[in-house]
Amino acid sequence: MFPGRRSAAFLWWVMCAGLALVGTTGCAGDPDAGTNGVAKLPPKTIEQRARSAADAAATVRLSGTVSSNGSTYKLDMRLRGNGGLGQVTAKGSTFQLLRVGDDLYLKAGAGFYGDEVGDKLKNKYVKVPTGDPAYKQFSGFTDKKVLLDGLFVLDGDLAIGDHRSVGGTRTIALTGAGGSGGTLDVSLEGKPYPLRYERAGGAGTLTLADWGKDFTLRAPDADHVVDYGKSVTS
Repeated sequence: MFPGRRSAAFLWWVMCAGLALVGTTGCAGDPDAGTNGVAKLPPKTIEQRARSAADAAATVRLSGTVSSNGSTYKLDMRLRGNGGLGQVTAKGSTFQLLRVGDDLYLKAGAGFYGDEVGDKLKNKYVKVPTGDPAYKQFSGFTDKKVLLDGLFVLDGDLAIGDHRSVGGTRTIALTGAGGSGGTLDVSLEGKPYPLRYERAGGAGTLTLADWGKDFTLRAPDADHVVDYGKSVTS
């Protein structure tokens, strides 16, 4: 080998060695180089690792769309063990939800309540009575455990799918029934958090971010809360 070629070959080796340390796969051709290694595990183990990481995280932000029983919901919620906050859009109406412990508060536009009382409730939270049918429905959007339980429902045989990327983070896709049973993207960087869930049958896609990132969760001031009686859905 000529000196110039020897120098070029050595430089290429140095570049590949350095890139491998930061997780670049172009030299070695190994898509799992520099990752947390979960892509090399059996599908069921990947699912278990993702679930364990999600359960252990104190907080998460969940956003996207979900279709259920003929209705489509757009969500953007921050969740933790004792409650959550954010907004939900359904049937053309957007409302804000805030739950602290067992106390659930709802803030919505005039059209949600009806024109007669809507103006009185502008910029106000309504405390949803626990006996109201809306309480169970709306509180589910603020419940980390309930929403995460819905993510780990991949129908059919589990299989490892493609290496992908969510928000710039490398992931491995976990599929149910070849994708028709849903797809879960699991992070290949750091802890194996679930980062995206594509529901079976095209019933929506949810993105999960800000795992473990703290946020303030407290009840609204008393002067911003209105008592709407025993029901907000009558």
